[in-house]
Amino acid sequence: MSGTVLFTGTATAIGGRNGHSQTSDGSVSVDLAMPNNGVLDSGKTTPEHLFATGYAACFGSAVEAVGRQKKLDVTGAAVTVAASLVKGDDGFSLAVKLTLKAPALSKDEAQEVIEAAHQMCPYSKATRGNIPVELAVA
Repeated sequence: MSGTVLFTGTATAIGGRNGHSQTSDGSVSVDLAMPNNGVLDSGKTTPEHLFATGYAACFGSAVEAVGRQKKLDVTGAAVTVAASLVKGDDGFSLAVKLTLKAPALSKDEAQEVIEAAHQMCPYSKATRGNIPVELAVA
């Protein structure tokens, strides 16, 4: 790894998808479950929810940075990430749909921002070429 490490988040999972995951500092502590016919047990979450939450927050920061760089008003911008677990012929994989809603921007400006943020966001860099990521403007 090259560069200066700014922060490291560490988490441990016990029991896989039907277990428990917690960060080393206790800031996140969640019970996990595999949805049964698309329904999740109350009070539990999935790795896809956790991934979507992190990706949405990271991408939101990239949207703000792009807005500053391009002098575009991204006030009130919302990023929604739908992270899906997909079962195919080659086993399990992930797919993401990333939607940007930016009320102060035109559709063309929002498209410009989402594409630039996708080049900047560390999650987008990590997933690029590994999983399908669909970009959409709402």
